[in-house]
Amino acid sequence: MDLLDFTGEDLYYDEPSEPKVLELLQDAAEHYGDDEAERALYRAYFLAPEDLSVLVGLYRYFFYRHQLEDAMRVAERVLSVVGRRLQLDCDWPDLDLNRLGAAIEVSITLTRFYLSALKGAGYLKLRLGDPQGALDRLRKVQELDTADRIGAVPLLRIAEEALQANPA
Repeated sequence: MDLLDFTGEDLYYDEPSEPKVLELLQDAAEHYGDDEAERALYRAYFLAPEDLSVLVGLYRYFFYRHQLEDAMRVAERVLSVVGRRLQLDCDWPDLDLNRLGAAIEVSITLTRFYLSALKGAGYLKLRLGDPQGALDRLRKVQELDTADRIGAVPLLRIAEEALQANPA
């Protein structure tokens, strides 16, 4: 299976959002860099806690403000929300190729989004000084994406070097 091969499926930002949620996301974009952006994102989240555009907005807001622990919480929320939408019967540590294949049958774009979120969580763990947590997540992505279409292998190598340099 080629995780970059998708045709005709909408991406997360193509999904419809409630008008009020869209308005709040627009407010957040217009006020980026001040407290009003964060308030707008939180209000959007409370209105639509499983809207992927809202979750991505929160993730990016926290990531670019270097609020990495908050970004990590959002990444974990994304994995939970998307995992349910993919009808996964397990959390990411127990995901295997059979379950991944079933998820792809539901939606290849959401499956790729899930693996990208898992890779992002691995990167965040690395930045947060948890190379073992990073390795766990990045190895799982590598195990499921044998062609490295998601691009986890370079980060995996960095996490391995970080763990060797500072064993727990």
